[in-house]
Amino acid sequence: MVFRQEFEGELNRLKTLIVEMSMKAEKALLLSMQALAEQNTELAEKVMDEDTKINELDEKIAETAIWLIAKQQPVATDLRKVISSIRIANDLERIGDQAVNIAVSTIKIGAHPLYKPLEDIPRMCNKVHHMLTGSIDAYQTDNTILAKKVADDDNEVDSMYEALIEELLAKIAEMPDLTAQITQLAFVSRYLERIADHVTNISEHILFTIKGEHVDLNH
Repeated sequence: MVFRQEFEGELNRLKTLIVEMSMKAEKALLLSMQALAEQNTELAEKVMDEDTKINELDEKIAETAIWLIAKQQPVATDLRKVISSIRIANDLERIGDQAVNIAVSTIKIGAHPLYKPLEDIPRMCNKVHHMLTGSIDAYQTDNTILAKKVADDDNEVDSMYEALIEELLAKIAEMPDLTAQITQLAFVSRYLERIADHVTNISEHILFTIKGEHVDLNH
């Protein structure tokens, strides 16, 4: 009984670390988009600097999980929880990387006026952010229905991305002198689409943890 309590305590600690990491990834996403909207290069640099904390948490989670496997030798659901924590942390780390990529694009765009007010990209970011918070809620509550709902929203993000790219490519033809800026905005759209894919992966990891089967939600 004491052994089980200790193990549950370690699993809860792992879960706490995942939630902490998710909050930092969420903050990075929101700050990177704020930096872009305001064309604030200092804020963009802050996103890049803060990424080290996300990376450190990724390493800490991996070390904790490996230690748990080695010491406790968990099986069945417990083992899936530990393995999934490593996978979820990896996707959160990638989300942080994409936020850094958005920050880099913001710096490259600089202070030059945008070809039009930003509307579609922030709207896409709002959807992606909603997916991210939903996936973490699903993780904390073991909610498979919510996990699937989050993954379903990825289709909408994909549609938004395709529409954005089509518009941006057309604008390059119309405004060749702004090719560099528009290209960076296309990159930002791609980074947001990739974040949505990583969130979908998190939903898959949640389903694997609870049901013990791999489900491909990237459809």
